[in-house]
Amino acid sequence: MIGDGRTTALIGRDGRIDWWPVPTLDSPPVLAAILDPDRGGYLALGPAEPVASTQTYVAGTNVVETTHRTRTGTVVVRDSLNVGTAGRLPWTELARVIEGVEGQVAMRWEFVPGDRLRRTDPWVHLVGSTPLVTVEDQTLALVLDGVGDPETDSRRVSGAFDVRSGDTRLLAVVGTDSEPVFLPRPDAVVQRSRRSVESWRRWSSRVDAEGEFRDDVCRSALALKLLVMESTGAIAAAATTSLPEGIGGQKNWDYRYSWVRDSSFVLDALIRLDLHEEVHGAVSWLLDAIRRNGPHVHVFYSLDGSIADEYSEIDVPGYRASRPVRSGNSAAGQSQLGIYGDLLDTVSQYVGEGHVLDRGTAFALADLVEDCCDRWMQQDSGIWELAERHHYTISKIGCWVALDRAAHLARIGQLPGDRLARWEVTAQRVHDWVDEHCWSPTRQAYTFYAGSDEMDAAVLLAGRTGFDRGSRLSTTIDAVRDELGRGPLLYRYSGMDEEEGAFVACTFWMVDAMVRVGRREEALELMRAAVKLVNHAGLLSEEIDPVSGEFLGNFPQALSHLALINAAHTLGDKR
Repeated sequence: MIGDGRTTALIGRDGRIDWWPVPTLDSPPVLAAILDPDRGGYLALGPAEPVASTQTYVAGTNVVETTHRTRTGTVVVRDSLNVGTAGRLPWTELARVIEGVEGQVAMRWEFVPGDRLRRTDPWVHLVGSTPLVTVEDQTLALVLDGVGDPETDSRRVSGAFDVRSGDTRLLAVVGTDSEPVFLPRPDAVVQRSRRSVESWRRWSSRVDAEGEFRDDVCRSALALKLLVMESTGAIAAAATTSLPEGIGGQKNWDYRYSWVRDSSFVLDALIRLDLHEEVHGAVSWLLDAIRRNGPHVHVFYSLDGSIADEYSEIDVPGYRASRPVRSGNSAAGQSQLGIYGDLLDTVSQYVGEGHVLDRGTAFALADLVEDCCDRWMQQDSGIWELAERHHYTISKIGCWVALDRAAHLARIGQLPGDRLARWEVTAQRVHDWVDEHCWSPTRQAYTFYAGSDEMDAAVLLAGRTGFDRGSRLSTTIDAVRDELGRGPLLYRYSGMDEEEGAFVACTFWMVDAMVRVGRREEALELMRAAVKLVNHAGLLSEEIDPVSGEFLGNFPQALSHLALINAAHTLGDKR
């Protein structure tokens, strides 16, 4: 994945870009062959003959290098979504710089714009010698240097060229929405590609990481940065929509939103990485979105801070025939009580770094804590956004977190203190209720929901939140691993081995929980196995098939990388 703080693109090892929404990460994609092979669109660039290819990031950056080795020579393609001298460019600029390394290689390229998942009919034409693509109100222009004369028809533009050792060539796409297209000089695009490397290295040098898992943490931090909207501070849950949790299945969701659920993990990770600008941006964006769309907290928000209430199914083939393909997420209207805890834990972490809440935010948060007091005994859809409502254990733990953190914030003067007594008493009631109704003497574990003997890996978060770090959590760890574990991986909850892959974040939650109950050596062994689950570029998806190792679900997944960062820091914390 490459990105520029506004959008991202996915590049295959064969040199094809099969996913690229423009101008923003949550826009309808102009390249989407990953979901619609026939009409989704792609940008291909690679040798004309069979090739052995490898792919990696330039160290410390989100710039990708793909090396193609043929029988006649070797060529490197460096891909970036470029930044400008002082930050993000006012247009989108995807640069593919081709450099000859050895011998001579015959290359071909083809740009086939997609119909934005059946929304429009793209149009390819020439203005002078410049290929232009019109896609609804969007205009894309190709900037070419040394890649052959473009051949066009109304659907595509392509070319062929030879590259020799020492040559530098360019294939770039610049884009704007409802405004004139700026056509940069090829040498300026190449220079910005190099500047993008320098910019990413400056940013990654700020990441505070050390110890055995430093490289894994740094790569996860870089992946997260690609999911941060630079203009707002919002963090997308993933870069894609509708990549399936099971091949051929229907669990294909749109994750190009910002979940309140993830906010606590985000703040934990960013604080530990010493990324203060991103910390303030994420908190400010979240609180503003909640205020603007009050009085209640929503499960997630669009990346512009609005309520995410649009949902549709799109008639396209889907990834490996996995349908339906979705735009929007049907969980928007669900009741998920755990988000109270996610929000208050986020705010508590922010205040714990020495920051101060403004008066309006403090009173608004106090009202939300009152809502939690009134609602904690209700059934909900839980952290996994399920249609069947229960008294989910992790939701009750989330309510306890909200009340515990609110009481602390009131005691230190950051929230109004007039309701402190109610918050303290209710927090204890919630804790006692969970201990009585969500604990199974038979399983010696906190269970999925009250009255159940099924397992849920999310209850491992009891250690991270401080709800339980004793013998009950330790035996829960064993019960969860016995039922849900497959090697280093864990399924989300009982029965999911029949429907989907193992959920990557759960493995890192297990690591964290083990450390919290004093089982550090087991945690270290599991962590060493877990970091090997990343792909060739160091990225993680939402889920993994424990048998084949195949990635499943949307990609890259913020929660997977957040969980890795936080587990690594918990392991390294000597306090």
